[in-house]
Amino acid sequence: MVDETTNQGIPEPEGHSEVIQTDYEIGQDNIETKIGPFKIDIHNPVFVISSVMIVLFVAIALIWPEGSKETFLAVRNYVKSTFDWFFLLSANLFVLFALLLIVTPWGSVRLGGTEATPDYSYPAWFAMLFAAGMGIGLMFFGVLEPVYYFGTPWGDQPLGGELGIVDGVVADAAALEAARQMAMAATIYHWGLHPWAIYAIVGLALALFSYNKGLPLTLRSAFYPLLGERVWGAWGNAIDTIAAFATLFGLATSLGFGATQVASGLTEVFGSGVAEDGTRNFLGFLWGNADTSSDSSFLLVLIIAFITAIALVSVVRGLDGGVKVLSEINMGLAGLLLAFVFLAGPTLSILGDFFGGLVGYAKNIGPLSNPFGREDTGFLHGWTTFYWAWWISWSPFVGMFIARVSRGRTVREFVICVLLIPSLVCVFWMATFGGTAITQVIEGATESGVFQNVIASYKPEISLFAMLGELPLASITSVLAVVLVIIFFVTSSDSGSLVIDTITAGGKVDAPVSQRIFWCIFEGAVAGVLLLGAAGTAGLDSLQAMVISSGLFFTAVLLVMCFSIMRGLMSEKR
Repeated sequence: MVDETTNQGIPEPEGHSEVIQTDYEIGQDNIETKIGPFKIDIHNPVFVISSVMIVLFVAIALIWPEGSKETFLAVRNYVKSTFDWFFLLSANLFVLFALLLIVTPWGSVRLGGTEATPDYSYPAWFAMLFAAGMGIGLMFFGVLEPVYYFGTPWGDQPLGGELGIVDGVVADAAALEAARQMAMAATIYHWGLHPWAIYAIVGLALALFSYNKGLPLTLRSAFYPLLGERVWGAWGNAIDTIAAFATLFGLATSLGFGATQVASGLTEVFGSGVAEDGTRNFLGFLWGNADTSSDSSFLLVLIIAFITAIALVSVVRGLDGGVKVLSEINMGLAGLLLAFVFLAGPTLSILGDFFGGLVGYAKNIGPLSNPFGREDTGFLHGWTTFYWAWWISWSPFVGMFIARVSRGRTVREFVICVLLIPSLVCVFWMATFGGTAITQVIEGATESGVFQNVIASYKPEISLFAMLGELPLASITSVLAVVLVIIFFVTSSDSGSLVIDTITAGGKVDAPVSQRIFWCIFEGAVAGVLLLGAAGTAGLDSLQAMVISSGLFFTAVLLVMCFSIMRGLMSEKR
């Protein structure tokens, strides 16, 4: 990798590049001091304001649990129902803009200067892109989402389409095929081009203005063409503060989802007791019982603490020694599990779901993307609007991480590899896991474990293990799935810590390790405290409310960012 010793850790452009001439020096507003043996190098006021805002939010959720829960839920529901059109139209524009970059002459601009070379090989680059962008989500929703759309009895199936199973009875052949194709199409819609376009835009903006223009690796730098030197003042502080705030809560939400899935996996594989009797547990901690109110929030906190401890080791080792190594291990294990399910499951049906899902996606992307005159409001608000807000709130984190590992790529190469290749991998993953689960529901109806845990009773964290339980070697693959969730968990935590630290250190990528340790612990603490102190699911509701609210602000930021990218690319040599 390039030796990042100049310009506060950011490599100088190699070859020709239109560097922006500014008097601002990276870190000039930082507070540099020592507290005991720990060095501190934090941006004033971004670090202080973002930290205080996060602590204040958590304190309110703990001191006033019932009232805050109602307030946060009201905010979440209001944003989803009122601004659904804004989220959908904006996401459509992001996809169109990303595709435009591939076919225009701007695509030949090289990130880092005309002579820059990639820092990482393709396999290592793909592994880090994928692990940071979709890791925990694919494990959590890979089975859940297609099956939910295929047979949900709650009336929020996409576009009001057919159901494949009604009241435990499998539909006729025509309805079955229509329901299956729509289930895959709607899932692909949420995990394909739209989220990766969001990530690509943020990542490209950060890489362009940092590696080509010589500005700090922070969100504010992308707005220099519009704000000029004012970007180093209050406007820039506000942008970076919201970015840090949104990133932490987006990560904490994922940690909450991941913890519930790890708890379910551990209980499925190593637990004891009977769910119907309320005695199902892992090491004495109740979990997975018919009465979910008895589930132990303390178990989730212990899992988060364990994962955070592992992430700390990775954080200390840095990008190459920690995140890169874990990402490559992740991809190897994920590929192994994917290959097993593909071969042990209904292989021909999986291939049919892959190609049929792509066909259904192409046919229905217009109606699915249309925010007006929709009657399937349950699907629109409960799934699509939440997803778009979640991806956008994650975009500072994933985008900056993608920028960190993408120096030396051309814009065209960057967009193709960030947008199209991960989208196809996600489609194949969903077709394999979701398609296998749908086949199990069709063949087993109410006897299927997937039917019992997704359709009959909604237990999303069990869905993956219910599907694996009906395949050969279930005890081995379930352990592998738990390990995968944990490692995805760790890569999200440690790469997120690197990103938040960069934002709150004024764009320095070589800030003291102690700050990355602080953010790693802080992420876990926020998720753990809310899950423990706000009655588990209420804590997740609070986190989701903040994700959606911050996503609303960042949607507007990303729209402006597209214009800044055009301005920046127009001045670069192609």
